[in-house]
Amino acid sequence: MSDDKKNIELDSTGDLDKSYEDFCEALPEDDCRYGLIDLEFQTDDGRPTSKIVFIAWNPDTAPIRSKMLYSGSKEALKRVLVGVGIHLNATDSSELDYETSILPAVKKFA
Repeated sequence: MSDDKKNIELDSTGDLDKSYEDFCEALPEDDCRYGLIDLEFQTDDGRPTSKIVFIAWNPDTAPIRSKMLYSGSKEALKRVLVGVGIHLNATDSSELDYETSILPAVKKFA
């Protein structure tokens, strides 16, 4: 968010060689963020594929004002992300776990 809390600004970008773990490590523990990540994985029948995933990171430890601001602006951001069909929310690190949370949710759209 911008300093005046009126605009959504790009905080950082990652190279294509970065991993999902790198993405998670870049998220602050005590503040909210939005993220887009291109996840490559294998479908249940063994086909390699990828999906672009929008993740709303809204940790329980974030200030209430920040949580309200990010929750309130999320829908407007999702509307402009044309072509991104997978939208996930995470409020703690367990909801970011690749094997138990993210991959099963993404595979539903594969």
